[in-house]
Amino acid sequence: MPTEAKKQLNPLLKLALEMGPLILFFFANARPALFMPFIGPLLPDAVSGERAGIFVATAVFMVAILLALAVSYALTRHLPVMAMVTAVIVVVFGGLTLVLHDETFIKMKPTIVYTLFAAILGGGLLFGRSFIAIMFDPMFNLTPQGWRKLTLRWAVFFLALAVLNEIVWRTQTTDFWVSFKVFGVLPLTFIFAALQFPLLQKYAATKDD
Repeated sequence: MPTEAKKQLNPLLKLALEMGPLILFFFANARPALFMPFIGPLLPDAVSGERAGIFVATAVFMVAILLALAVSYALTRHLPVMAMVTAVIVVVFGGLTLVLHDETFIKMKPTIVYTLFAAILGGGLLFGRSFIAIMFDPMFNLTPQGWRKLTLRWAVFFLALAVLNEIVWRTQTTDFWVSFKVFGVLPLTFIFAALQFPLLQKYAATKDD
């Protein structure tokens, strides 16, 4: 029997589900009072004081990313591996942030996620596997050499983001770091992805391949 194709989300909805939690994270940090009626009763100790913004934002981020996963699964009946890994790390490190009242954990979360993705992609190449093809294969059809080059580039990019996140959170204020996640990392990622178009064209697979 032929394998049933996986359902795909509408591109705009997919983008909203991926960016929505991050945008809510930014607004909750900037305007924690707006979310206090929902978060305050659940975490009265964590949402008071000068650092209430980051703690409220962390709680909102955790809930939003889980809701985004739930919506994605309800519509497609499957979950992307990267999204699941990210959600698990967000919940674990977000929980530590709220329980221990230490924002360091949520700030380290991107470093761990990016490093893990870089290690998975790079490790796959060492064993002759291009794991990024699993994510992009429905959209692009590349030659094996093309997949290897694209995988290596994304592995290096994720590693660079991990280093950049460490530099930013260790040297800048919390508000600056939150803004950097939304207005720094996202544009960098879109620009990097756009710069891969020449590679996608050069190594596009043909029927003869």
